[in-house]
Amino acid sequence: MHKRKTIMCSCCSLLFVLTFLPDARAQQTCESLSAVKSPGLSIVAANAIKTPPDFYPPRTGGVFGTPAGLKVSNPFCRVVGYIEPAPGSHIGFEIWLPEPAAWNQRFLAVGNPGFIGSISFGGLARIMEEGYATASTDTGHLDPGYDWSIGKPERVADWGHRAVHETTVAAKKLIRAYYGKAQDYAYWNSCHNGGNQGLNEVQRYPDDYDGVVAGDPAYYVTRLQSGSEYLSWIALKDGVEAPGYIPPAKYPVLHRAALDACDARDGVRDDMIADPTRCDFDPASIQCPAGDAASCLTAPQVDTARRIYAGAKFADGSPIYSGFEPGSELGWGMMAAGPEPLGISNGFFQGMVFEDPEWDFRTFDVEIHTRQAERKLGAALDGKDPDLSEFKGQGGKLIIYQSWGETAVPPRTITGYYQKVNDALGGVEQTRDFLRLFMVPGMGMCPGFSNPAAFDALSALRAWVEEGKAPDRIESAYINQGRTYRTRPVCAYPEVAIYKGSGSTDATENFTCGAADW
Repeated sequence: MHKRKTIMCSCCSLLFVLTFLPDARAQQTCESLSAVKSPGLSIVAANAIKTPPDFYPPRTGGVFGTPAGLKVSNPFCRVVGYIEPAPGSHIGFEIWLPEPAAWNQRFLAVGNPGFIGSISFGGLARIMEEGYATASTDTGHLDPGYDWSIGKPERVADWGHRAVHETTVAAKKLIRAYYGKAQDYAYWNSCHNGGNQGLNEVQRYPDDYDGVVAGDPAYYVTRLQSGSEYLSWIALKDGVEAPGYIPPAKYPVLHRAALDACDARDGVRDDMIADPTRCDFDPASIQCPAGDAASCLTAPQVDTARRIYAGAKFADGSPIYSGFEPGSELGWGMMAAGPEPLGISNGFFQGMVFEDPEWDFRTFDVEIHTRQAERKLGAALDGKDPDLSEFKGQGGKLIIYQSWGETAVPPRTITGYYQKVNDALGGVEQTRDFLRLFMVPGMGMCPGFSNPAAFDALSALRAWVEEGKAPDRIESAYINQGRTYRTRPVCAYPEVAIYKGSGSTDATENFTCGAADW
């Protein structure tokens, strides 16, 4: 964020006011950036990438690796380096800078999914070719799986919060050197762990970014992973042959029953539940009279479903993390289909909590192990501080969005964090000038992140930061096989989309935002 410095001086009764803007040094060549110095910072290479020929980024493996055939066609300056802020820490990064004539004067960083330890070349290419200066970090490790954290507390801190901050600081330094000026605005826009990274930024490093979009954030990591492990434990601890196991073939049956119970409560029957918190669906409504039929749940399966909806709790009944919401049933397979739990939550306990790759999830104790994880890792990982007064004071803007149909990150807990921020800062009237939460019905994880046409939170953030236009609604497009079949406003929480009573229920102009009255 730019700060203007004013110096008052007087001479011979004359008062001069000198206003200094940020440094306006001459632009440097790309190659000269290799000489940029800073404590702990090492530049390995700084090369001007010219086209043609096209530049093909290095390949990285895994589901979030470099897309096959990815190429970059626009010229840019590629800076490769690492940062070592503490013994045992080694944070790799790449910073891509468009040529000055193509730069939009903004910095937009790249987030990291899950526990991934690699540069996101796909994210760098997409963002740089949109005109942004951009950066990606490996979060302090390159090892696959979850063993990289065993005996390496500095790596845990890097992944938890430090790598993004240190990379941000380095990127801003190199931006200023290359262009001869600072960026006009710095933005963060990412989801899942990238959303968690955004929350850690506004809490721990409030002057890093002017605006942050935290999508489907993996909020309160130790509690989230414990809550996720609990859901898998409930579903799978006795094996897929156990009476309480719900086979994936029954997810559509359960989903249909939830929709039948709650879909039309908002006055529109559209195969989605506008506000699952107002749905009192009980899976016992489809309990089999006897036996095990395909169109109903047995009594043990009803008990499993109830516990999955309820989420993890301590023995005194206080919540650890919310469960899955009514309407999300088609996405339960990630954690509940088995035969093993979701690798992210299971690997978290094997690698970070117990530091034992052989740890068996069947021994999981939600009460004991949740508290153990928090004691050991909370300070490094948990972005749960509700006091965002420093970020607000810096003029920062924060958009959090969360899809109600999400199962990798159960959604309801984030509404609790939003309320805690309001409470910490004195009520919603003290937060509406910098914080908005959008709960997206009828979608799964990260709506619009890879396809902004579906839910463009970044454009809403930029309009708020740069033009002062606070978003009361963000338009959402529901797309199937490339065709948009429905548009609908997503309203700033706690408001919801309310049908005006006439016109197509698939057209956003026929809805307004307001308080739910159903």
